[in-house]
Amino acid sequence: MGLDDKIENTAQDLSGKAKEGAGKATDDERLEAEGQADQTGAKLKKAGENIKDAFK
Repeated sequence: MGLDDKIENTAQDLSGKAKEGAGKATDDERLEAEGQADQTGAKLKKAGENIKDAFK
């Protein structure tokens, strides 16, 4: 996993956490779900990169 990928995944995860928090604070279920989806996407990307690294 390259440094750029790690930074991008971390940024996506943090963005998702911020969206989820904002959604909870404003009682916006759509924004909260979008934040959760962003976090899940970042975790899946990280898992995929870890698998690729294991086969190098």
